[in-house]
Amino acid sequence: MLLADVARVSREVAGTSARSRKTALLAELFGAAPPGEAGLVISYLAGRLPQGRPGIGWRALGREVAPAEAPALTVGDVDAAVTELAAVAGAGAQRERRRILDALLGAATVDEQAFLRSLLSGEVRQGALDAVALEGVASAAGVPAAELRRAVMLDGSLPRVAAAVLAEGAPALGGFTLRVGRPVQPMLAATAGSVAEALAALGPCAVEEKLDGVRIQVHRDGDDVRVYTRSLDEITDRLPEVTELARSLPGERFILDGEVIGRDAAGRPVPFQQVASRVGSRTDVAAARRTLPLAAFFFDVLAIGDEVLLDLPVRERHAALTALVPESARVRRLVVEDPAAQAAAAEEFGTETLARGHEGVMVKSLGSAYAAGRRGRHWLKVKPVHTLDLVVLAAEWGHGRRTGLLSNLHLGARAADGTYAMLGKTFKGLTDEMLRWQTDALRALATSDDGFTVRVRPELVVEIAYDGLQRSPRYPAGVALRFARVLRHRPDKTAEQADTVETVLGGGAAG
Repeated sequence: MLLADVARVSREVAGTSARSRKTALLAELFGAAPPGEAGLVISYLAGRLPQGRPGIGWRALGREVAPAEAPALTVGDVDAAVTELAAVAGAGAQRERRRILDALLGAATVDEQAFLRSLLSGEVRQGALDAVALEGVASAAGVPAAELRRAVMLDGSLPRVAAAVLAEGAPALGGFTLRVGRPVQPMLAATAGSVAEALAALGPCAVEEKLDGVRIQVHRDGDDVRVYTRSLDEITDRLPEVTELARSLPGERFILDGEVIGRDAAGRPVPFQQVASRVGSRTDVAAARRTLPLAAFFFDVLAIGDEVLLDLPVRERHAALTALVPESARVRRLVVEDPAAQAAAAEEFGTETLARGHEGVMVKSLGSAYAAGRRGRHWLKVKPVHTLDLVVLAAEWGHGRRTGLLSNLHLGARAADGTYAMLGKTFKGLTDEMLRWQTDALRALATSDDGFTVRVRPELVVEIAYDGLQRSPRYPAGVALRFARVLRHRPDKTAEQADTVETVLGGGAAG
């Protein structure tokens, strides 16, 4: 397929706000894509490169290269060039990358060059989010969107599932099931304002400690153990403690869902940033382990042996978890069969959890299945403050003792059209260590710097606490956060996992 077709649809999708029109445009494009290129087309429209970022900076991308007069470049050509870029290393790497990039841009028309620069820099913003793309694939392939969505949840890759279903039709869906060794998108929780509110909404439920750690998914097949993050990145080699624990369990094949946390000398959990730093470290893992040993605690089991447990209720999955994992490695919980009679006990459990240094509780319906990749109302998280996961859109250079550091953050929530709606700014809550870390991280994402404000690719997620919402005509959503402060950076989350404008408007009262 010509890249020109992809670039054209990208522009057209960006130019319409109607979801039905976006879906129709994508369905037409996906239906025309050769089976071997459908996955690439979907990835490119979502602004993702299968090879990851190729290490091309704005200076190289901004160089003028004479464009081709007529479209001839295919998505296969682009994929080959990006693969070549990703493989460049060693002496002369910068010169070789420039040669490959110039050849690629030189084969592209003006419109294709604009799309390529956006794609290579991570700036594709045409609103073709995965949910809309999924509907487009379902329409093009003539399969029910719900069945396609489940296959994607179980496989973890829309491009991979789409390529199969566009080539083979509905029968291909049967080949996507939960398998040990292939991570699945985790189930997510909605928010409740209090334990009492959660009990009233769910009825019979389990109240569990909400640990302030890194979400992990552990797969074991014999002696082979793999550990994945919530974004499905493999981190096995960074967590020897977890692999040792997994191998000590009686089951030979299983998938566990849990959290990994660090604890201080008194046994209290350490701040998330320390855990994230340890998990993110790729060098001298043994030394990092001695400095901050981590412990895994599990709250769910998704498969044991050849049995997939996703559709079983929480009550039965936890019974299977109890048989597999010792109490010392399970998240503490309280089963509430009668919410009215046990309301006080549930509130006390929540209070004790906070006193133990954890961030709140999770309340889960005992009858609920595991909805992989979904944020439903069967799991509710209860925290003592309003929090949101927002994306950093820009940052301002600091003054005084913050001179030379990026301080005031511009915060955005995901809008329905695939862009980000700014909700306000904050520099509060940032420690010196956090300031240094975010300055380095945001410099790597910078797209422009006028000496006052650095605009960045919207990739860094931060967890924000706030006291409520106030009406504000200055911002596109019509509201701004009141007394926002940064709780922590969330490098373990992608921008696609940040909160939406709809979530923001539904979670706080504007006054």
